Amino acid sequence: MTATSTPPSTSTPYAELKGPTTARRLLTQPTTGPLAALLLACVFFSFSTDQFLTGGNFSLIVQQVMVVGTLAIGQTLIILTAGIDLSCGAVMAFGSIVIAKMAAEGSLPPLLAIALGLVVCGGFGLLNGLLVQKIPLPPFIVTLGMLNVAFALTHIYSEEQTVTNLPAPLTALGETFPLGHTDITYGSLVTIALFLLLAYALSGTGWGRHVYALGNSQEAARLNGIRTSRLTIGIYTVAGLLYGVAALLLISRTGVGDPQAGQTDNLDSITAVVLGGTSLFGGRGSVLGTFIGVLIVGVFRNGLQLMGVASIYQTLITGVLVILAVTVDQLSRKKAR
Repeated sequence: MTATSTPPSTSTPYAELKGPTTARRLLTQPTTGPLAALLLACVFFSFSTDQFLTGGNFSLIVQQVMVVGTLAIGQTLIILTAGIDLSCGAVMAFGSIVIAKMAAEGSLPPLLAIALGLVVCGGFGLLNGLLVQKIPLPPFIVTLGMLNVAFALTHIYSEEQTVTNLPAPLTALGETFPLGHTDITYGSLVTIALFLLLAYALSGTGWGRHVYALGNSQEAARLNGIRTSRLTIGIYTVAGLLYGVAALLLISRTGVGDPQAGQTDNLDSITAVVLGGTSLFGGRGSVLGTFIGVLIVGVFRNGLQLMGVASIYQTLITGVLVILAVTVDQLSRKKAR
C-alpha cells in the first residue's frame, strides 16, 4: 500500500485567521513568535550592554550553541513523534570519550576513531528506538534509563580522567576562519549545514511528511500505509548519529575528552526545541524553529553574562521561558480544538 499521509498543518492555532493578507500568512508561521522573541532579546541586550552588538560576540554565541544545537536537531526529530530523549547529553559524552581515547590512547587513526564514536552513539539511538517501538516502553522511561547507562559507561571507560593530547584532526572543527571583522569556526558551519539538511528533509520529502504524520497519530499513520515501526527506529537512530556529531564538535571546541561534559545538555536541547515552537505533544514544529530556539538560549545566556547576572538567575530565567513556551503551546492546542 502506498503511503498517502497528509502533512499536518502547522497553522492550526491560527486557523480562524483566514484571508490572503501577508500579515495573516506571517501569523500562521510557527516560527514567527520565537523569531520575534529573539529579535526583542537582541534589542534589549543591545541597549543594556555595549559589548553585545559586536561581530565577535555574535560569533561567540554561535560557537557556544553549536554543540547543543546539534543535539537539539536530534531532539526535534524525536519530539515531533511525541517522544522525548533524556539521554542525548550522556550519549554525546560517552561518544566523545570513545573518540578521544581511541585516537589518543588506542592508536586508531582519527577518522576511524570518529567513525567508531558515531557508530556507538548511533547504537544508543537504535537501542532507544527498539525499546520504544518493539516492547513498547514510554520514551521518557527508556531514555531516562539510557541516560544512566551512558553516564556510567562514560565514567567507567574514562576512569574519571580527562583525555588530553588529542591528535590535530579531532580539533580541526574548532579552527576559525575570518569573515568580515570576526572569526567563524568550521564547527559552526557544520551545525548550520545540519539544520538546513534536516529542515529540507522534514519540509521537502516524503520522509518528513511521515514524521509529522507519526507525531499526530501513530495509528492513523499506520492505517495510511506508513511503516511506523521502522520509521520510529530510524528516527531514534538518526538522532543518535547526530549526538555523535555533537560529540566531535564538543571535542573540537574544548580540545579534550571530558567525562563530566553534557550533564545539562539534554535539558538545554529540550529547552531549545520548546522555545522554537515544537509541540511536546508531537506533530507540530520545525527544525528552523529549533535553530531560533537555540539562538534564544544562547542570546539570553550571553546577554545576562555580559550584564553580570549570576548563573543561578540565568537558570531561573531559562526555566521561566520554558514554562511560558509550553503554556503557549498548550493554550494554542486548546484553542484549535
